[in-house]
Amino acid sequence: MEKKPDAPLKKDNFQEWWQEILGRAEIVDNRYPVKGLTVWHPSGFALRRRVYDLLRSLLDRDHQETLFPLLIPEDQLAREAAHIKGFEKEVYWVTRGGGEDLEVPLALRPTSETAIYPMFQLWVRSHADLPIRIYQIVNVFRHETKHTRPLIRLREITSFKEAHTVHATWEEADAQVQAATQLYREFFDHLGVPYIITRRPDWDKFPGADYSVAFDTMMPDGRTLQIGTIHHLGDHFARTFHIQYEAPGGERKHAHQTCYGISERCIAALLATHGDDRGLQIPPTVAPIQAVVIPITYGENPQVLQAARGFREALERAGVRARLDERNLRPGEKYYHWEFRGVPLRVEIGPKDLQKNQVTLVRRDTLERTTAPLDRGAEEVQRLLREMGDSLRAAARRQMESRLRSCATTAEARRATEGGVAWLTWCGQKDCAEAIETETESALLGLSPLDAEARCVKCGAPGKHRALLGRAY
Repeated sequence: MEKKPDAPLKKDNFQEWWQEILGRAEIVDNRYPVKGLTVWHPSGFALRRRVYDLLRSLLDRDHQETLFPLLIPEDQLAREAAHIKGFEKEVYWVTRGGGEDLEVPLALRPTSETAIYPMFQLWVRSHADLPIRIYQIVNVFRHETKHTRPLIRLREITSFKEAHTVHATWEEADAQVQAATQLYREFFDHLGVPYIITRRPDWDKFPGADYSVAFDTMMPDGRTLQIGTIHHLGDHFARTFHIQYEAPGGERKHAHQTCYGISERCIAALLATHGDDRGLQIPPTVAPIQAVVIPITYGENPQVLQAARGFREALERAGVRARLDERNLRPGEKYYHWEFRGVPLRVEIGPKDLQKNQVTLVRRDTLERTTAPLDRGAEEVQRLLREMGDSLRAAARRQMESRLRSCATTAEARRATEGGVAWLTWCGQKDCAEAIETETESALLGLSPLDAEARCVKCGAPGKHRALLGRAY
């Protein structure tokens, strides 16, 4: 089947492809009359639900889900000076209730530290109360002044997972950062989204954190997208909000904390990573519809319809999320409809298939056609879905690695960041970082340890870090 001519080409213009595909594939509708706010279509929300159910299943191993208020009093937000300074230009304020001015303005949460930590101060009494590990999935609001993009840069982030933990020592909180990093690895591996893990430079860490770790992926246009962050907060917030516990010896000590977040950018990364010029590709793990059964009848053919309905039921008994498409449309129109929306597998059943007691299976990723016995077709569908998940993950990793460059000069790095990202050696001095960013017209995104002796690409001093350089969303 040929691709419809009016569909934009991802490889030629990612931005146009992105805007077009989110609407036509019915993921979100960007026409809401407030800039930076979007509406989830039911089919897009079904994908969101599958993705966040996966995230919940990983967190629920040792976290508890909770829910805190949306409104934060101004005096509570202002208690943490470094924190509010990091968000002061992004906060939305509620100043009136009904027809009256509020005595204390209320912030729409930009993030929830200053809403949650006063409650931690009430909950934590003894070392026996620790550790605490909670999370919530909520909407947060930020007055984004840059160019907004659906699912990527929004004023209402509708699907913000934020986890908050409390520990007795700095080292225990550090171990939680490592555990959260492993959890995020598992999550993005399930989605088949490749990632780079780095520690953010001090000037780019979370306001009030001892250090921040970030997961970045690469979008089709070569720009990076931050898809997850993890922050070691030390005892900074505990001192501000008086979160103390009684140690076994009776001494009062300040707790140590972490927080880590993921937004609907994880869905943006999933769609952008796997989609192609034919539309979306949804990994089978989170696809709301894993297989669509299409009867090919050419008029009335009750035997074909009966077989198609029976096969759909067999798929559902096998645990496959299946849909039967009995609409009065030509087969080609149905093929295009489901391919564009990224359904992993298409099952065709026509008169010739019935004669041979088989079904025809078509993979969305390769468009390869195979057949399977009608009575054992569900098993083959399950096998193909597993194989497709592995194939999508491997292809995405190869694609990202092909655009990672190790560079010895800023000139090389500038060329590399025109369509990808660069690794280079940095001495750790801020003035060198600023010069590197200016000369490459890129940003120093994150740091990782050096694996060999090397010198700073700018000043020639001994290197301290392997730095990630790119152009970010």
